[in-house]
Amino acid sequence: MTAVGVIHGTTTYRRAVISLLRRLRSPEGQANPIPVWEELRALGDVVPAPWGGFFVTGFETCSQVLRGRNWLVPDFAWQERQPDMERWQAPATREMTRTLSRLNAPTHTCQRRALGNLFGRSTLDAMRPQVAAHVSRLLDGLDEQLRTQGEADFVTTVSEQLPIHTVGHWLAIPAEHYPHILDFTHRQVHAQELLPTKSELAISAQATLEMRAFFTTLIHHRRTHPGNDVLTGWIHHWDAQYPNDRAAADQVLYDLTMFITIASLETTATLLTNAVWFLTQDPARANWLRRHPEHLDDAIDEVLRYDPPIHLNSRIAADDTVLAGVPIAKDTTVHVLYGAANHDPRRNENPHVFDIRRNGSHLTFGGGAHYCLGAALARLEARLLLAQLLQRFSTLRPAAPPTYANRMVFRRVTSLKVTT
Repeated sequence: MTAVGVIHGTTTYRRAVISLLRRLRSPEGQANPIPVWEELRALGDVVPAPWGGFFVTGFETCSQVLRGRNWLVPDFAWQERQPDMERWQAPATREMTRTLSRLNAPTHTCQRRALGNLFGRSTLDAMRPQVAAHVSRLLDGLDEQLRTQGEADFVTTVSEQLPIHTVGHWLAIPAEHYPHILDFTHRQVHAQELLPTKSELAISAQATLEMRAFFTTLIHHRRTHPGNDVLTGWIHHWDAQYPNDRAAADQVLYDLTMFITIASLETTATLLTNAVWFLTQDPARANWLRRHPEHLDDAIDEVLRYDPPIHLNSRIAADDTVLAGVPIAKDTTVHVLYGAANHDPRRNENPHVFDIRRNGSHLTFGGGAHYCLGAALARLEARLLLAQLLQRFSTLRPAAPPTYANRMVFRRVTSLKVTT
């Protein structure tokens, strides 16, 4: 067993790819994955994976996969056709396979339509005052820690807290539950890694039990104590869709509420932390943005491009096809490498330079039917946070480089110490 699973064959090419994947999971690779992305992309737009399937590295090729109707997500039907069924029977894996991110049409279409424009302009306008209030309160806490202790961990003090307070308030989840939600989210995510180990799947299985108990209880309580909130509205809708099957309604409600809650946490926290890291490590960069707040959205997009919170996502060929000149058989998995695509010099000139005024392109929110549901909300949280932080903390800077969780799929910054 290697860092990326059981590898068959000993060709030079496979050894090269295995070496790159190990580097990506190493502390050095987590701190700076750009050289690994560069070397993987140098192997081609479509690179054979050592265990079968392919990595997709080029911007245009990744975009084709994400937006193409002939590329599916690995749903239950695909899993049941795989020879290694044990890998897909893990409780945490099956739990996530029922969520929107692992549903194909027509089930995916039905659930997306039922949600409508989840974070449209009117919704965000209604949420903005409360999100701004969360930002102010969290930055008050940051200010107090900096004054009394000289430094603070931006991750635990602000960036992990803002997303859970935002989505928790939106769903009317009592704040005393937020620490538990964050805890089981961090543990459950192991099941979504590329090749999780048995020990990681065991950790995810326990987290899944806690997650299921929490959201099942939440939905039951909200059904018996309805309010003027989003979850109550979902309950009314899905109860009407399944008037004679309460279990079916509860299952959809659980899948939606659980997924939308946990999907909004780590990725947004990583975006917020990265924004502070990239902007404050260079005082001139932060000062320029402070004088030009009209470029806040440009700065957020450059953070998303430069270091995406998700390293890769997987798709399945719906039919035999050809991708960038490479024959791909039906049911073959391809792994879209967001970072490699975003740093493709054919799309973004001088891609390894962080440039707020780049006006470049990125695929960080995905594309097509599975474009990120919470993209607009994540942008709102980042915009409100950076606007206040730049005005309130003119000398904020990192006290040490960030530290990262040892992952290949969902990037997570575990700590960023800051000072003034």
